[in-house]
Amino acid sequence: MLDTMTLTKIVGGVCGTFLVFLLGKWGAEVLYHTGGGHGHGEQTAAYVIEVETGGSSEPEEEVDFATLLAAADVDKGSKVFGKCKACHKLDGSNATGPYLNGVVDRPIGAIDGFGYSGALNQVGDTWSPENLNTFLTDVKGSASGTTMSFKGLKKDTDRANLIAYLQSVGG
Repeated sequence: MLDTMTLTKIVGGVCGTFLVFLLGKWGAEVLYHTGGGHGHGEQTAAYVIEVETGGSSEPEEEVDFATLLAAADVDKGSKVFGKCKACHKLDGSNATGPYLNGVVDRPIGAIDGFGYSGALNQVGDTWSPENLNTFLTDVKGSASGTTMSFKGLKKDTDRANLIAYLQSVGG
């Protein structure tokens, strides 16, 4: 049963734990307080750290996607496809996403029996290499309303390699 001594121990344990958290919060504020004008009349100094820019001041030359695609590496593209394997297959059968063999230059939303989501027609009429590049850069931004949860591929070379790989697997 629950006698008064057990109840006292439980209440003491809860209060002790709360006290430890309060003391920890207070200690952290003392150690890491940066001022910030919280009504204590404190003034803080602002520090500026100057960083030297490494490299030339000229902006980097942007490479045309067609040039990247022409120089793409199919083997590297197959490795990038590893990110797609969770939802897409290359054997002609649908999974969570539609199959991707023969996707390059295929009309968008053309697979019978697959329930497409979102407004994929915002991307274009066909999955051309350029449309695939746009889509894979920012999936949600290029086809709002899609349920595809993939964030996209940020590196131009990764997208070019993947598209070259998808071209090589054909339909």
